[in-house]
Amino acid sequence: MRPIRPVRVVRPVGRPLARGLLVGGAAYAAGRAGARRAAGEQDQDQAIAELQAEQDRAAQQQAAAQQPAYAPPPAAPAPAAGGAPAAGGEDVASKLNQLAQLVQQGLLTPEEFAAAKARLLT
Repeated sequence: MRPIRPVRVVRPVGRPLARGLLVGGAAYAAGRAGARRAAGEQDQDQAIAELQAEQDRAAQQQAAAQQPAYAPPPAAPAPAAGGAPAAGGEDVASKLNQLAQLVQQGLLTPEEFAAAKARLLT
């Protein structure tokens, strides 16, 4: 009788190792690509936020520059010493002049001026 020798199982060395390297390498590459993509999106989001903040500041500055300063209303002229004007035409003419000054100052629009003029002349 022959002595019993243990049976050795010969495993292929190259293929399982190569498969592990392939799977691990692919996972590593996918992880790196995802990290790069996330970093790029974060940079892009930050750039967009900076642009929006800059546009908001510019809009606020422009709105502040366009806002007109308060101008007090013009003082009403003092009545004449005689009370009523000598002729009725002078009263209408002075009121028309006042309205024209208000239009020049920008306090009345041309449409408002035309409406007030029509009321005076009728």
